[in-house]
Amino acid sequence: MELETLLRNRRKIRAIGFDDAPFVRHATKPVGVAGVICADTRFEGMVWGEIEADGWDATDTLCQLLIGGKFLSQIHVVLLDGISLGGFNIIDLPLLAERLERPCIAVMRKQPKLTAVIHAMQRLPHPDKRLEILRRAGTVYEHPPFYFQVCGADAGVTAQVLQQLTDCGHVPEALRLAHLIASAVVKGESGRQA
Repeated sequence: MELETLLRNRRKIRAIGFDDAPFVRHATKPVGVAGVICADTRFEGMVWGEIEADGWDATDTLCQLLIGGKFLSQIHVVLLDGISLGGFNIIDLPLLAERLERPCIAVMRKQPKLTAVIHAMQRLPHPDKRLEILRRAGTVYEHPPFYFQVCGADAGVTAQVLQQLTDCGHVPEALRLAHLIASAVVKGESGRQA
């Protein structure tokens, strides 16, 4: 069902929020990724996967966690904590939206500083390819308190959806829980900031 229709009819919106676990830079161990499913702000389920730090497998891994699984048919929208996981393992947002056939939203806490991001990427292999994937995600929209990039939905509708999926603060509940769970799995307890 279209997000606009769900909003108009005051229906629950099921989202999955993905966030990565804390990891040590330049280590060869895989980085954990938590995917938390919420109906509006109520926890309903979870998936767990692993990606390569600063690698190229984030988009494929997220697809593998959902395609063929029990949750994809229930989910209306996919939320990401930023456009990359595990450092600069950048998600191809239009490709993710196309493969999952769902709107995909990269949510940020503030407007990203593109020059700083480009500078940081220069230390990694194939910075131009990373920048190209980053640019494919499109415009960063500002709908306070949310900053986001979206593929598969209108920016105004997306802002309303993010509001409905947020209990308190500036982070949709699925992303907040994914952050807390990923931290707890790696560190033994959840972090302070979500």
